[in-house]
Amino acid sequence: MSNLESTPTEVACGAEQAESRPEVEVLRPREVPLGGPRAMRVQRTLPQRERSLIGAWCFVDHYGPASVRMDVPPHPHTGLQTVSWLFSGEVEHRDSAGVHARVRPGELNLMTAGAGICHSEVSVDSGVLHGAQLWVALPDAARDTGRDFAHYRPEPVPLAGARIRVFLGELIGSRSPVTTFTPLVGAQIDLDAHAALELEVDPAFEHGVLCDQGAVEMCGAGLGVADLGYQGPGHRVLPLRNLGERPARVLLLGGTPFGEQLVMWWNFLGRSHDEIVEYRRQWEQADDRFGAVHGYRGSVARLPAPPMPTTRLLPRPLPGSASKPKEHS
Repeated sequence: MSNLESTPTEVACGAEQAESRPEVEVLRPREVPLGGPRAMRVQRTLPQRERSLIGAWCFVDHYGPASVRMDVPPHPHTGLQTVSWLFSGEVEHRDSAGVHARVRPGELNLMTAGAGICHSEVSVDSGVLHGAQLWVALPDAARDTGRDFAHYRPEPVPLAGARIRVFLGELIGSRSPVTTFTPLVGAQIDLDAHAALELEVDPAFEHGVLCDQGAVEMCGAGLGVADLGYQGPGHRVLPLRNLGERPARVLLLGGTPFGEQLVMWWNFLGRSHDEIVEYRRQWEQADDRFGAVHGYRGSVARLPAPPMPTTRLLPRPLPGSASKPKEHS
């Protein structure tokens, strides 16, 4: 999915300091329109000023349930992987690697942008659209990798009062075969009414819990729909509880802290202002870096890039660094 804000703000990403923060941070979403006067509204919890990363997860949009049509024309990405996860509805995906796929509930669709890719997303007339769109930052050693696409349908693992589908990484003995470039975990967790779960997690990971439906408690902190709870590394157990009379559902996102400086603007992930400027120039000139999407039939052939901001984009200093951020050349 594209970031369709007409004036996207600079996001300087880096691993955040844990000192003086509560055990669980609750990040509230902001509503963002995705394109046009009849835009679909999404709830965005990453990135934001308080926190820009959870592991390598750098972008979290939650949308629906809503009877709306998604129609996102071809748009570019660099330096990241997109993760599409649906709870209901269906989306048609086309990309410049020649992939034409359907995104369906309970099935992972992961696109690797690497050095550059473009893709389109159009919802299929199959009912209410409801899901999450996530981005994963690629480390410097892998960010120029080739275009790729992976599909995986995880089987639910039953637990007492819960069911878990692990779509990335490993959890409760269930492992996804899909390749990631940093240690990650991604899973859907369904909780029965009033169910409580003591989830064993990797203590090297930081974790986020995105509430999709119901009223959920994470480590004693309440989460409403579209809230994202954060727990830092150093914990072997992540407690979850459904406080309601009806089933609840969350997404668990985690990974080892991402120790590299990043600059994210619009749909580009880079390391410096000059890189972002060059990506934008190449997209506007239809450079081969991004290729072309074939078969998209929307009214706009490709999304134009917004104007660059008037100030230079700078990455955030890494934890423990007393110096000002430096740009990578």
